[in-house]
Amino acid sequence: MFEKIKELRLENEYTQKEISEILGCSQQVYSNYELGQRDLPTQVLMKLSVIYDVSTDYILGLTQNPARNS
Repeated sequence: MFEKIKELRLENEYTQKEISEILGCSQQVYSNYELGQRDLPTQVLMKLSVIYDVSTDYILGLTQNPARNS
């Protein structure tokens, strides 16, 4: 999961700072999510799903299909 959020961020050409601002957390906190040093809260998972327009299951690595079930 942690690698996936970094991969999605880079694919969408966001910086950690930009994503942290969207999420309302510090860049350091977001960096810790990407490094797996901090658990990803459910609310953050849901926001990332919306930002990247992918399913939460995709972020969690439960599926290879990024499509969201609207």
